[in-house]
Amino acid sequence: MKNRLLIALPLAAVLALPAVAQNASSSQNQPAASQTTSTDNATGKAPLAPPSREGFWGRINPFARKKYVQRQTEPIRDRVNELDELTSANSKAIKDTDSRAQTGIKLASDKANEADQHAVDAGNKATMAQQSAQQVTTRVQTVETVVSNIDQYKASNQTEIRFRPGQTVLSKNAKDALDTMATGVKGQRGYIFEVQGFSSGKGQTAIANSQKMAESVVRYLVLTHDIPVYRIYLVGMGNAPAPTTDETAKSKHISGGRVEISLLKNDLEQLASTSNTGDQSQQPK
Repeated sequence: MKNRLLIALPLAAVLALPAVAQNASSSQNQPAASQTTSTDNATGKAPLAPPSREGFWGRINPFARKKYVQRQTEPIRDRVNELDELTSANSKAIKDTDSRAQTGIKLASDKANEADQHAVDAGNKATMAQQSAQQVTTRVQTVETVVSNIDQYKASNQTEIRFRPGQTVLSKNAKDALDTMATGVKGQRGYIFEVQGFSSGKGQTAIANSQKMAESVVRYLVLTHDIPVYRIYLVGMGNAPAPTTDETAKSKHISGGRVEISLLKNDLEQLASTSNTGDQSQQPK
């Protein structure tokens, strides 16, 4: 009887040891669990609690069944799935944020390019306005010069036609010379013909003969070349001495008759050509 009692006491002590260890481990894990519960985490849920002791073997059961293992690992799988969903949501949020950032950067770049284009257009318009103002200033200065010299005529071309004594009919050479002068002024403005007749003789007879010779020249210009009469100034000089270009030489009276034709021009034609050039430059291209 005593021998059986001695054998039963050590066996009971061995069997009671796992239970004591289980209680000690549970008492040590309870403060840690309470501390962990108070902290924040990614899922917003409390951390997993240690599994409770089941059966005789506690958490370490060498003879655990499949359902037991599934019950123990099911909370872990749930948390893993929650972490996967949270990671997926974070990735999507990051992509959305990056997409919005790229859209904003592109919009800002487009606005900057548009502003640059507006600035270039404004610069081009300013340059064109400056050029137009310069052209207007140039034309105004030209007009002022022309107006100030409107009554200043300059000799452009001269010719002389000679007549035999008592003759007033134009020869072929005389007509050719007049054709050359009249052809060059067609369509122009700001010109006049000065026709001066000279004749030998004395007194009113010489004046009348010189007048007739000059009139024959005027008649040819008006009828043949449609030169307006108001652009021709005629004067019969009679037997007045012929002008000379040499200041030291004396004027001489000539024999027979002659007519001097001078083509005089002012700056009106230059003004017309400048105006046409300005109008063409202002036309849109």
